[in-house]
Amino acid sequence: MVNDKFLKRKKDILSKIDKSSKQCWDKKIVPLCKKINSLKNYYTTSSCSGRIVIIKDKNKKQENLFLKVYHDLIKFGKLKNELEKIARASHLRIDGSEPDICQDSSLKEFVNAIKVFQRRNPTKLISKLSISEQSERSSLIKFKQEPCILHVACIGFDAALGLLKKAQLAGFKRSGIISNKGKFVCELLSTEKLEFPIVDDGKILVDDNFLKIIVKKSNENLEKSWLKIQKLNDLL
Repeated sequence: MVNDKFLKRKKDILSKIDKSSKQCWDKKIVPLCKKINSLKNYYTTSSCSGRIVIIKDKNKKQENLFLKVYHDLIKFGKLKNELEKIARASHLRIDGSEPDICQDSSLKEFVNAIKVFQRRNPTKLISKLSISEQSERSSLIKFKQEPCILHVACIGFDAALGLLKKAQLAGFKRSGIISNKGKFVCELLSTEKLEFPIVDDGKILVDDNFLKIIVKKSNENLEKSWLKIQKLNDLL
């Protein structure tokens, strides 16, 4: 009976449309997810092979939170260019002011749209916003390099423990078993991670030398995560 319920849940979950923003598995983790889902006692519920994100510093999830997402290695020039665009955009004020560094035509169009909006909605001026509304417009933006994470539903505790041990051997040190009402999920998490503020009030907070170090370290961390994914795939 337990097996039948688990297999039914597995079939239902794997047949549903992917609800993640990307709506598909990351390329680097596809072989591992397929391997796990081919095993009778397991199925994946969520996964990420590791990523780099430029994200607004907010206390809660909301639309347009992620400004840039990379699931592959990054290059200094491309990242610097993206940060400059993000910094210029974040410096634009709701009152329609335009900083001197705003040379991008698309940004100028955005500024003009704000000006038109304000002429039609004068009560929406930033000076008349409440303190809470102004705090929601915090210009702080963060750089995050996140490790591989994988959630795997398991048919029982013994199956979960067996997967956990293999994951730890593969290098997923920060992993564990989540139990709820007789259901068991293995949360497999690698440890390679970076996170810090990178843009504030329209200014990039780090110089090029520091940014080059971050690019190198982030790429190394992603490659470590991918190696662990391959090791776990080989152990299963």
